[in-house]
Amino acid sequence: MKEDLPAAARALRLIVQPWEVRDADGFEKVFAALSKERPDGLYVLGGALIRANGKQIAGFALKSRLPTTCFLRETVIVGGLMHYGADVVDNYRRVAYFVDRILKGTKPADLPVEQPTKFELMINLKTATQIGVTIPPDLLARATKIVR
Repeated sequence: MKEDLPAAARALRLIVQPWEVRDADGFEKVFAALSKERPDGLYVLGGALIRANGKQIAGFALKSRLPTTCFLRETVIVGGLMHYGADVVDNYRRVAYFVDRILKGTKPADLPVEQPTKFELMINLKTATQIGVTIPPDLLARATKIVR
C-alpha cells in the first residue's frame, strides 16, 4: 500500500498523505491533523484497530463533511461513504469449501490458492446527503448494497 497507492495517485494527479494510528489514543491526534489539513477525501484501511473504532472514524468524517472510502464494509454501515472490496460472505463460503475438503482428507498443500472473484460496492446514501455529495446514478446502479 505504501508503494502502490502513491504511484497510482500520482498518475491521477492526486496527492496521498498517509496518517498512521497505532493505538486507540492516536485517533484524536490524526483527527486534529486532518481538520487542519482539510483533505478532499479519506481512505480508511482495515485492521482490528480500525474495526474497533469505525464508528468514531465515520463520526469524524461526517462532522468534517469528508467523503470516506472504507476498506471495511462495517465502517460504511456506521456512516462511512463507500466501500469497494471482495465480498466477505462469498469469501467465507469459499473458506467453508476448503475446510470441508481438508476434513475429508485433502492435504492443504494440494488445494489451489484462490483470489476473490466476487466484489461488492457499498454506498451510504444517508452519509452522502449529510456531507453534500451527489452520487451519480450510474454509480448507484452498480452498487451491490445501498445504505439508506
